[in-house]
Amino acid sequence: MRIIDCSQAEHAGTMLEILNDAIVNSTALYEYVPRQLESMAPWFESKQREGFPVLGAVGDEGALLGFASYGTFRARPAYKYSVEHSVYVAKERRGAGVGLSLMRALIARATEQQLHVLVGGIDAGNQSSIAFHEKLGFSHAGTIKQAGFKFGRWLDLAF
Repeated sequence: MRIIDCSQAEHAGTMLEILNDAIVNSTALYEYVPRQLESMAPWFESKQREGFPVLGAVGDEGALLGFASYGTFRARPAYKYSVEHSVYVAKERRGAGVGLSLMRALIARATEQQLHVLVGGIDAGNQSSIAFHEKLGFSHAGTIKQAGFKFGRWLDLAF
């Protein structure tokens, strides 16, 4: 496995499959409707414009196994050293170290860009994601109770 910079032309379709699986089958994203391919162009454009990385983990066979990125945490100048990150792994590759490799590369990129804080917004019921982040040195900063509603229940958002 190797970590690459993703491109819209080569990776948007697979990234969308990974995202849409998370939307439909999990609380990793507080969204209801799968995204369309057209949504990826402005997403990639905003990442490029802001200088934010879109990293991918590619297997030996060349398939995209997962991806990670970060973006603006808050749009005010004093927050310029803080970003909110996301990491998504194809369901058949979860638990195989893909996310860990992606996050380590993302943290290294954030350090290169002189960022100070990476914020993860995680469904409080997602204990595996919380443990994953703790393994990387993240700590709980707070929880917004009942911030989202999905699958017929209220969801707490942990930071």
